[in-house]
Amino acid sequence: MSPLDQLILRIETHLSGIYGDGNYSGLVDRLVDAMRLREHFFESVPFSNHWTEKDVALITYGDTIQPKSGAPLAELKDFVTTRLGDAISIVHVLPYFPSTSDDGFAVSDYNQVNPDLGDWSDLETLSRDYRIMSDLVVNHCSASHEWFKQFEQNEEPGRRYFFEASPDDDLSEVVRPRTSDLLRATETPEGTRHVWCTFGHDQIDLNFKEEDLLVELVKIIRSHLDHGVSVFRLDAVAFVWKEIGTGCINLPETHELVRLFRTLIEHVKPDGVIITETNIPNQENLSYFGNGNEAHGIYNFSLPPLLLYALTNGNSRCLIQWLMRMPPAHPGTMFFNFIASHDGIGLRPAEGLLSLEEIDSLVGRMVANGGLVSERTLPDGSKRPYEINISLFDALETEEKFLCAHTILLALEGIPAFYIHSLLGTRNDLERVSETGVNRHINRRQWDADELGAILDDGLSPHARLLKQLLRLIELRKNQPAFHPNATQFTLHLGDQIFAFWRQSVDRRRNVFCLHNVSGQEQRISVASINLVVTEDWFDLISGETLEPEVMEIVLSPYQSYWLANRRKHLPY
Repeated sequence: MSPLDQLILRIETHLSGIYGDGNYSGLVDRLVDAMRLREHFFESVPFSNHWTEKDVALITYGDTIQPKSGAPLAELKDFVTTRLGDAISIVHVLPYFPSTSDDGFAVSDYNQVNPDLGDWSDLETLSRDYRIMSDLVVNHCSASHEWFKQFEQNEEPGRRYFFEASPDDDLSEVVRPRTSDLLRATETPEGTRHVWCTFGHDQIDLNFKEEDLLVELVKIIRSHLDHGVSVFRLDAVAFVWKEIGTGCINLPETHELVRLFRTLIEHVKPDGVIITETNIPNQENLSYFGNGNEAHGIYNFSLPPLLLYALTNGNSRCLIQWLMRMPPAHPGTMFFNFIASHDGIGLRPAEGLLSLEEIDSLVGRMVANGGLVSERTLPDGSKRPYEINISLFDALETEEKFLCAHTILLALEGIPAFYIHSLLGTRNDLERVSETGVNRHINRRQWDADELGAILDDGLSPHARLLKQLLRLIELRKNQPAFHPNATQFTLHLGDQIFAFWRQSVDRRRNVFCLHNVSGQEQRISVASINLVVTEDWFDLISGETLEPEVMEIVLSPYQSYWLANRRKHLPY
């Protein structure tokens, strides 16, 4: 059997898992043609790591930096190459498509670049130097999309492309991330129909029970690959399959769809990567690794609220307990670590890791720091905080805490991702929130390019100072094999005020003991408690200072980090 025939069998297996037993030969042919696999077919190597310790991601909107003239995407390219250089390797450009709301996530055309940002050539140019990460907004599209206009007129094919339910259906178990009504009444020539809206009435949920829609999405994936995209972020994918009478989240068909997307992508681009964006409790999030055959990476959603709680309370017990229970990422998979993003700090991923009282106390602290709170509706109709909207610098209050948080981010198992506003130390943008009424705009400032350039050229500005320090930490990480995303990681127990873990390179030659004081008090660590190998010299990667043999204690100032690394001694034998 040829490799292509084997692939066809795999696709058929995926389709059976999605749609049930049946003959899918026709659909398989359409998917193979949509991906042009008969023209360009590559055999994938299972469980391959398409990343190293040198991989660091940037998360940004295409228009975060506003030029006086020209395309914002061209300005972004200039900023990345000039200010960041090879410090990063992956650029996640948040939705750059024509859109009607939600800052790009209500997509009205998946096949075009928003002309206000630039065009495909701008992204293709950026892709020559960096891996481009793009959002595959798979759960919904804009109410202004051509498909929904067809739905409203009862025309093909859009009339079949959206998930519908009746107001009389029992939807009490549906998991909601918002407080808006789930169903939207829409007038059509057939009468009133009710479409499903997980996130809002301008974002209509797609119906992947329709095979034609699946083919259309696969065509979109292939088009994005052709334009230089190599990393796909599956936005809100947990909600993509619905069955009335269930929670309509994390259903088996959803997982099978992710596996299908991976199979198709990796046979067109063997180093193509899928990362799932599932803002849900930790155990559910981990399920998207499958058996190493589903997502290559998962957003590590529990990290931001737990790290924020630890640094605001001076106690890392919640982080330690979480890290102890986290499974290692097996070959071919990785954690996508972040502590700030274009969205708020999600609180659902803290469920079961922080008590309701601890979550509420964190929310109260962030509100006191100028933050805002977005809510969701529970099945019983009550409301709970869903996310905290705040800039990370304002959340952490001081430069010392801010740098400690990012030092932890860089040391943990996985690929670290920096939100552009964290690199820049951007503060709460309350003025934009006042103008738009959108809570998330507090952390989505749009910088004037000339103003930002002047600030960063002024080496004494807090923004320039933070960027310089973060870039130095990134460089240290990139040159340390023990920080490979799949290098060994063990949790250390050195007291609640010290968040500590040990990283060891894949070849077991390089070791780093990562010690982070999350408290506002000086902490002392007994060197004997770390069990350092005597045939090695040890030094702090961050300060460069050597740990002398006679030193009995390591003293950490408030919020200080210490990366204790080894180098082989010159022995007389």
